Amino acid sequence: MDIHTPRLLLRDCRIEDYASVHAFTSDPEVTRHTAWGPNTPEDTTAFLSAAIADARRRPRIRFSLAMVEIDADVLIGLIELRNICERTRRADLGYVLSPAWRGRGYASEAATALLRFGFDLGLRKIVATCDPCNTAAADVLERIGMTREGYLRDHVQVRGQWRDRLLYAALSTDARQLAESGPTAGRTRPRSPGYP
Repeated sequence: MDIHTPRLLLRDCRIEDYASVHAFTSDPEVTRHTAWGPNTPEDTTAFLSAAIADARRRPRIRFSLAMVEIDADVLIGLIELRNICERTRRADLGYVLSPAWRGRGYASEAATALLRFGFDLGLRKIVATCDPCNTAAADVLERIGMTREGYLRDHVQVRGQWRDRLLYAALSTDARQLAESGPTAGRTRPRSPGYP
């Protein structure tokens, strides 16, 4: 499965992505605001194995995609649409980006494309959460047209401590706005059946 944007290829993860993925998922600074990590070698292997298995599953309920910068042909991050539920027509969005590639709009470009992809599948609502201290992530979610819907207290346990989360969401009815604005006009090419 491939999604193309002006600067990125979002594609299914591969086992040969290990070195690139582990380089940033094992970084304590990268994972400071995440509920996972820093990854051990075993954690990264398990993630990639699960992502590859999920790509074969039908119906597919998780798209774990590598962000590849096209010009440099370098894997610069990961982005996911997960917990896809046909009954509720909702899913969760999350991403992580290598520090060397931050501040250039790549996260916004990838997240906009994955929102469009999710709505093309027939999803009604896509949600994302971030740590209230992670203002860069909140800025990305707002930039791509998601609306802050709440403040979730003690929502997730991170390395033994309960942490709050900001809740953001976009509805399929927002898709027109996403198509007309946002950081990219990238087109998606889903290869799996859409949901009703």
